[in-house]
Amino acid sequence: MSNYVDLLIVGNDLALDPSNQPLLVDDRASIAQDIAHMIRDSGLLVTLIAERDRLRQRDCIQQIELLVEADVRLVPGTARILQEIPGRYLVTATTLKFGHMKVTL
Repeated sequence: MSNYVDLLIVGNDLALDPSNQPLLVDDRASIAQDIAHMIRDSGLLVTLIAERDRLRQRDCIQQIELLVEADVRLVPGTARILQEIPGRYLVTATTLKFGHMKVTL
């Protein structure tokens, strides 16, 4: 039995199965989806992408890391944000029960 269950969101919309019923995600995928939505809702991602000053970018990344660290389902001190390519970031963290998770923003 799953500890966390959520509706699967793909492309800002519910993902549906062939009978038009919402698909579900659970546990690690649910936590990763919640983290991605939390970051997007904070507005910090837009600020980070728009910022050109390296020092301010680092400050924004730290703010996002602190936001992610506030999730009680994660091991404190494990959240990291890395720039894969300009405009795309990888968020990694370790969950308390389900191991390592990754989210691409």
